[in-house]
Amino acid sequence: MTATDVRPEAPAPVPAPAQRPKRKRTAEDRRQAIAGWLFVSPAMIGLLIFMVIPILLAFFVSFTNWDGLSSPITGDRKFVGLHNYEQLLTRDALTRRSFSVALKNNFWFVLIVVPIQTALALWLAILVNNKYLKGRSFFRTAFYFPAITSSIAITLVFIFLFQGGGAVNAMLKFLGIKGPNWLADSRGLFHLALSGVGVTKSPHWAQHQILSQSIWDWFSGPSVTMVVIIILVIWTTSGTFMLMFLAALQNIGEEVDEASDIDGANSWQRLRYVTLPMLRPTLLLVLTLGIIGTWQVFDQIYLTGNNPATRTPAFMSFDQSFNNNQFGVGSAIAFLLFALIMTLSTLQRRLVKEELD
Repeated sequence: MTATDVRPEAPAPVPAPAQRPKRKRTAEDRRQAIAGWLFVSPAMIGLLIFMVIPILLAFFVSFTNWDGLSSPITGDRKFVGLHNYEQLLTRDALTRRSFSVALKNNFWFVLIVVPIQTALALWLAILVNNKYLKGRSFFRTAFYFPAITSSIAITLVFIFLFQGGGAVNAMLKFLGIKGPNWLADSRGLFHLALSGVGVTKSPHWAQHQILSQSIWDWFSGPSVTMVVIIILVIWTTSGTFMLMFLAALQNIGEEVDEASDIDGANSWQRLRYVTLPMLRPTLLLVLTLGIIGTWQVFDQIYLTGNNPATRTPAFMSFDQSFNNNQFGVGSAIAFLLFALIMTLSTLQRRLVKEELD
């Protein structure tokens, strides 16, 4: 028998781990379970009464013509099925046109605010996280201060600053620039830019209608009035997201930066390939909260008045319910907005994960 004829012995099978026998629940286990449920029951009852039941009731109201003057369950209301949703999505009337304008305004608002506020918050966090920066505590407080100030008060200040004869236009006039009537100019920024190069009419292909608005109107960009709200929201929300990024940056050890320096990485490479991947959970959180918050913007829109140039779905839901007494349409808008936020948040999380992987 030669050496090549010798076959190695097969390895012995690894015995499966023994399963632990299930422990029977004792009377003490049951008492602890009951005590646990008793401790969380106040919070659960509060959530049920003030959140779950109102949401279910609002969903039911979206299928009725309830006017808000009687009980939505036993009062004078009629079940209309999908009629409210048809008014918003399929029936070419004033309600659908208003909803379309609100969606367009909010779309451009989200598209501009979320990237800028995220990038600004990250830059501020990196800035105040620098151990060589003098007065770090002062800058952290200063950057975060707008976030803890009343949004109503800040919005009123911005309205005063951006009036036709306000401080902003006065400063622009000093620089030789004639400022617009910020709070009453409904023209889109992209349309203004195109008119500056002589394009004032839409091409034929851009005249097709989507939700009662032409493609030309959809891509008009944010209105001049909405620009004021965009600046306001970016300024007031970046400080909060800065703290989130700052807490994540402080959890990254100095040895990580030292290792990247030894490998010869510059500042941009360290940010792109080391810092951002380690900030992935925080980045996803900031982007998700940013999308949810910008699609639900209301306070600033309410204070600028019922202006079509700044109307959003959240404000339109309030306006239809409490000003027009059409709570069914208002509830339908709220649930369409909820579905839109869930879809965009899920899509955004998947895209960000793929880019960082």
